[in-house]
Amino acid sequence: MHKLDRLLTEIRACTLCAEHLPLGPRPVVQMGSTARILIAGQAPGRKVHATGTPFDDASGERLRDWLGMSKEIFYDPAIVAILPMGFCYPGTGKSGDLPPRPECAATWRAKALSLLPNIELTLVIGQYAQAYHLPGNKATLTELVQAWREHGPAIIPLPHPSPRNNIWLKRNPWFQAELLPELREQIARILYQA
Repeated sequence: MHKLDRLLTEIRACTLCAEHLPLGPRPVVQMGSTARILIAGQAPGRKVHATGTPFDDASGERLRDWLGMSKEIFYDPAIVAILPMGFCYPGTGKSGDLPPRPECAATWRAKALSLLPNIELTLVIGQYAQAYHLPGNKATLTELVQAWREHGPAIIPLPHPSPRNNIWLKRNPWFQAELLPELREQIARILYQA
C-alpha cells in the first residue's frame, strides 16, 4: 500500500478526540499525491460532517465561485488537496463552530503535508490555518488578506467563505475586485499549464 493510502486509512480511522466531539469522529479530508493546490481550512461544519464531503455546504459553493473552479476539479484529489486544521466537526460554541481540535494538526498535519510534494498554491482559510501556515504573523484577518501579495504566489490567505462573513465582504470590496481575479488567473495557470 502506498504511504498516502496508508496515512488516509489511519486518518479516517482516527478516534483521538472522540470524547470531545459532540457527533463523534468522522474525519473529512481529501488528498492525492499529485495535488497542486492545497486548501487549508478550519474544520468541517455540521453539514459536512453529515455528508463526509469537504466544503459540501454554502461555504463550499462560495469558495468554488471565488476560485473559478468546477465541482469536478475541486473534488479531484489528484488536483486539489483539502486538509483542514481539524478533520472532524468540533461542535458549536457561542458564536459559531468551536475551534478545530489541536490534537488533529499536531498528530496528522506534518505527515500529510510531507506526502504532498507537488503543491504550488496553498490557500489558508481562517485564523487557525493562517497561524499554522504563516507563523508569527500578528496581523488581523483583514490586514493579512490585504497583504496577500506579500505571501504569494505560493500562499494566499483568504477569509472564511461562510455566509457569516457577508458583512466583511461588503466592507472590503477590494477582495472581490483585486484579489479574486488574480487568484483565478493563478489557479487557471496551475490547472492548465503544459
